[in-house]
Amino acid sequence: MDVGLEHYLVVAATVFVLGIVGVLINRKNIIRLFMSIELMLLSVNINLVAFSAYMEDMVGQVFSIFVISVAAAEAAIGLAIIMIYFRKHKSVAVEDISGLRG
Repeated sequence: MDVGLEHYLVVAATVFVLGIVGVLINRKNIIRLFMSIELMLLSVNINLVAFSAYMEDMVGQVFSIFVISVAAAEAAIGLAIIMIYFRKHKSVAVEDISGLRG
């Protein structure tokens, strides 16, 4: 059996839906929110690479590398901010962090 474009799209859609469900369910834990966002970015990368291979063009794969680098930077900076906040307040609850506005 040959793995076609449809299979990759189904996997990417499933991973994206899992990311959305994670964001909707885990609104109290900031680490789980970040992990759910990373799942959504992963599904976008799967789509980019799948369409790039299907159309025999390297642009999607190159763009996927940029998405991976932005996601890595977002994760590193976000975790650093969370660690600094945790050291000061001893909590990473989303309700407490949203009090930083203004």
